[in-house]
Amino acid sequence: MKDSTGYLSNTEDTITAISTPFGESGIGIVRLSGKNSVSIADKIFKGDISPGKAESHKANYGKIISADDGQIIDEVYLTVFRAPKSYTKEDLVEISCHGSPYVLYRALQEIIKAGARLANPGEFTLRAFLNGR
Repeated sequence: MKDSTGYLSNTEDTITAISTPFGESGIGIVRLSGKNSVSIADKIFKGDISPGKAESHKANYGKIISADDGQIIDEVYLTVFRAPKSYTKEDLVEISCHGSPYVLYRALQEIIKAGARLANPGEFTLRAFLNGR
């Protein structure tokens, strides 16, 4: 289906994007939404509680790990928002990283390697609308 900007949107895909404005900041957020968002987060997040077992709407401390070499990319807080109680009414994961553009880009790349695709502009909001928000 095409949204109002002409982009194709497949609501079966799990999407990801950096959700904070570009530039340096204290904190930056990378967001995932879709049916595989929690399982994708399980592949890249190491903490006391795995995203698959995490309580909804509760931040969990851990690290984002590179799938290639096991290198720690950043220390983060990861929050799972289980459907339908999320912005998009889908399972949604927010990863609060340090706000360096490099760190955010590396986290985004790991998420894409783990199975998400880069969201089109406005696609999180489109999904929220299509799901009745």
